[in-house]
Amino acid sequence: MTHYMHGMERRSECVWEIPRAGGMRVPGRIYADDKLMELIRKEKAVDQVANVAHLNGIVGASLAMPDIHWGYGFPIGGVAATDPAQGGVISPGGVGYDINCGVRLITTALEREEIEDRIPRLVKALFRDVPCGLGSHGAIGKLSKKELEEVAVGGSEWAVRKGFGTKADLDHTEEGGRLRMADPSKVGPRAIERGRDQVGTLGSGNHFIEIDVVDEIFDEATAAAFRLRKGGIVIQIHSGSRGFGYQVCDDYLEVMQGAVSKYGITLPDRQLACAPVETPEGQRYLAAMACAANYAWANRQVMMALAKRSFAKTLCASEQKLGLSLLYDVCHNIAKLETHEVDGRPTTLCVHRKGATRAFPAGHPDVPDSYRSVGQPVLVPGDMGTHSYVCVGTDAAMRETFGSTCHGAGRVLSRSKAKKAAAGRNLEQELSKMGVFVMATGKRTLAEEMPDAYKNVTDVVGVMERAGIARQVARLTPLGVIKG
Repeated sequence: MTHYMHGMERRSECVWEIPRAGGMRVPGRIYADDKLMELIRKEKAVDQVANVAHLNGIVGASLAMPDIHWGYGFPIGGVAATDPAQGGVISPGGVGYDINCGVRLITTALEREEIEDRIPRLVKALFRDVPCGLGSHGAIGKLSKKELEEVAVGGSEWAVRKGFGTKADLDHTEEGGRLRMADPSKVGPRAIERGRDQVGTLGSGNHFIEIDVVDEIFDEATAAAFRLRKGGIVIQIHSGSRGFGYQVCDDYLEVMQGAVSKYGITLPDRQLACAPVETPEGQRYLAAMACAANYAWANRQVMMALAKRSFAKTLCASEQKLGLSLLYDVCHNIAKLETHEVDGRPTTLCVHRKGATRAFPAGHPDVPDSYRSVGQPVLVPGDMGTHSYVCVGTDAAMRETFGSTCHGAGRVLSRSKAKKAAAGRNLEQELSKMGVFVMATGKRTLAEEMPDAYKNVTDVVGVMERAGIARQVARLTPLGVIKG
């Protein structure tokens, strides 16, 4: 493997560039300041940014957000756009195993002082009412194959039809909670079976449901449009497509290995296995990936309904009185066909966002009507002991990053290293001293996801603001968390 760190050039305070070399078709570009670059230098994710730049049909640059870290093929925090009309490819490694892992944020009419002493009760209720942990299941019963296929096609719309939310939720979900290219006939039987019993479940790893307080407002006008106020209580849900999406990815990695040979594609890393978008293999993967993305939206939609019911029951008040309302739902791990300017011309591109968030600006037609005057909400969670941020997309994002920004803090410790670092520590007690009540299915998850395992999310969003890519609107602080 070629190592590209030493050839990197600084372009501005927050932008570093890897010049084209060897088979790179475009430069690599990393968003980071000095502090974050010191962390990034310690791993091989920079080489992955350069490797992605070899993909057929890639345009602009191979991009990495400041939360970049090592992933399968693509770095997590990576963004790449390919032009299907120029032989551009689609790569499952540029989406990841947890297809449409994403975050939704629910606003409430509650104030911190109203419920601060009831946080433990609320967390225990959420932990009881939303199945979580590795292999979690049973939220709404086991679906038939036909019902699972309806989920894969309908996404959030399916969940709303089944009584889990309202049409207003669809208006505040990226893509309306449904990719229309989905085709369940392109999904294998193992994925179908794995997905039948996991709709409405949180899963494990970095997935969470969190009760937060808005502790800082940076942009009053945009915060008002997002219904955010200082001292207000909000709920975050972070999860994805569970075993269904994992199996879709696994199945198609094998398909793509064959496509690489079939179409004579040369790659610096076999984990970048891909196929031209316009080929049968490319179209099949897009259709199956869309099924997994829709599954994830349905999953978060059902979990939101379960969480709202849990709040209403615990606080002995109606959902309407509590003011529980979806602010927005964004996805992280996905590839979508979008229109962007290339050399001054509107062009349909296949935009891979792996551990990156869409960040469209004010006026963009894909931003919901209620937010179009200010821009798309961007949700950037921290970890269970630190802040999260609500940001908003900008015009610069459209020009520079295909309308993309960071998705979280980004790991600095692998899960195995985090477990070693947590040995002998009482993480529940440490978090309690920080004012966070946490429940998890086991100590292993707490160790793997402890705050020390992540970069400082404030530094990460600060880079994107200084680069002009996403503007900070509000900061959230956790009060209660459930983990798988």
